[in-house]
Amino acid sequence: MSQFDSSTPVILLGGRENAVAVARNFGRKGIRIIASGLPGCRSMNSRYTKESYPVPDGMSASSYWRELLLSAQLDHLKGAIIFPFCDESLAFMETHRDLLAEHYLVEEFVPELRRIMLDKQATLKLAREVDVPAPRYWEITSNLDVQNIREEITFPVMVKPLDSYAFSHEFGRKLFIIHDSFDEVVEKVALARSKGHEVMVVEMIPGPDDLLSSYYTYRTAEGVRLFDYTKSVIRRWPLNRGGTCFHQSEWLPETADIGKKLFDRIGWQGFGNVEFKRDTRDGKLKIIEVNARFTAAHRLVTASGAPVDEMIYCHMTGQPVPTFTTYNNRLRMWYPIRDFMALRELSGLGRLGFTAWLKSVFAQKFVLPYFSFTDPMPSLAETGANISRLFGKIAGVFKRAERHADSKR
Repeated sequence: MSQFDSSTPVILLGGRENAVAVARNFGRKGIRIIASGLPGCRSMNSRYTKESYPVPDGMSASSYWRELLLSAQLDHLKGAIIFPFCDESLAFMETHRDLLAEHYLVEEFVPELRRIMLDKQATLKLAREVDVPAPRYWEITSNLDVQNIREEITFPVMVKPLDSYAFSHEFGRKLFIIHDSFDEVVEKVALARSKGHEVMVVEMIPGPDDLLSSYYTYRTAEGVRLFDYTKSVIRRWPLNRGGTCFHQSEWLPETADIGKKLFDRIGWQGFGNVEFKRDTRDGKLKIIEVNARFTAAHRLVTASGAPVDEMIYCHMTGQPVPTFTTYNNRLRMWYPIRDFMALRELSGLGRLGFTAWLKSVFAQKFVLPYFSFTDPMPSLAETGANISRLFGKIAGVFKRAERHADSKR
């Protein structure tokens, strides 16, 4: 067996817990780690990260990365593999792929497909074209378009941005859910469009969040899949629209089959993750979104015995690619605070009690998104930021109460 060659460094752009997990996995292998991102990019706090390049205040991440990687052209960074961990770094690499490839190792990908997958509406349209089930959606190009769908839509629906990154930054949420009011659909579309966000109206597949599952692969330019992996969702917070707060590593053949079908038929290249939700009305798995980067659940994926990051590293550096034929189907990944908030929401709806929640949490072994005894700084930095945000919210409540009291005097 040939010895693993760790001499090619990696540059991690952006991300949160996904980049931390990769920094640790590669760092333990002796690979040199360079990280760059905005505040909250915890991979820059990892003990395995040898160089950090935080994005300066007042500068966009993409502008800084262009200056760092293309203008400055630091000699010791040349030849490194660049991995994106957020939508902004994906867009940066898609825009500058050819220039970056002159100096760095960039994974194979089809720029047009990357652009489509960053557009939620284009993703659903392409899925339908290759016969992968997708929820109904209505294109909105003007406020008049909304009036024209009054008789077509069936509630509940979502007003969903085509570019979720910019929308989340503006509104602090991924989308708007409207349960039964057409007037609210009109209002939310107008609100989003007034802020410059393109949106669509899309049907909301009914049912709880545990109907969600996802498939992961890396597809080479020759159409070879380096691995197949699936997992499921136990809970999200906020319900039906938030991030996953309790994941389950689980092999799901049906999810894998439809994921392979999607990527094979569109000619996908590079890393791919696709999420589906089962529609209980017709029993079909329907596409929700595609990610072309390591996801938040990356620590779960590799801790379960699927070393997908190492496999991609070996593929890109021309080394024999390790394989796995099975992985831990009983490992979970848990976000304690967010899952407690999910409990509160579910409890208010009468769907989950505290005892049942505790049993679900401790029924199987789990990993945490950030915490590590041997690399504690990312977890401490994240905890400190959460406490700071909490005190900020409390201070805001007191200030609003004070202003209200003043107005009454």
